[in-house]
Amino acid sequence: MTMSLTAEPGAENDDYTTKSAEASRMGKAAEHLVAAFCILASRGELNVSTSLVDDEGVDLVFHRRNSTATLAVQVKARMSDSKRVQSEGFVAFVRSQTFNPRPGFDLLFVAIDITRGAVMKAWLVPSIDYDQTLGKPNSKGRYRFGASMKDNTNDRWRPYRLDAEQLPTAVLTRLDALSADHK
Repeated sequence: MTMSLTAEPGAENDDYTTKSAEASRMGKAAEHLVAAFCILASRGELNVSTSLVDDEGVDLVFHRRNSTATLAVQVKARMSDSKRVQSEGFVAFVRSQTFNPRPGFDLLFVAIDITRGAVMKAWLVPSIDYDQTLGKPNSKGRYRFGASMKDNTNDRWRPYRLDAEQLPTAVLTRLDALSADHK
């Protein structure tokens, strides 16, 4: 079975051995888009490192210029041509095998407009907060994240939802909090 980025609930398999080349490329491109956007929009205040190997669920590591605090992030992207995103919904799955909640590790769920090559909406969720909402993983060992992109929503993830221009500031705020925790 292959998984396309437009696949919905029945195709929740995110095992890298079953992903299509398209899904892998699009996912990696989304990670780099987020990284570049955050650097540019923060006018270079943020820097971002990427992982050579993604076996621990960390895709990006953010750090502020002239600071030692870091924020590891797992990125889960969905594309604007998916039926779910077109209906202003967002669903992603987090592998229980690589999910290790801790301070300094966040999940970044991001909807990408593939026509403009831009972030539409994002949810920056500290892993400890996400962990507090979880029950048992599904039969494939995955935790589900489901949120609404609609303006008038009050779902549980609304406090974490960001418009694109808010994302770099939210990352900087998280880094400030992590830095303050270490003082």
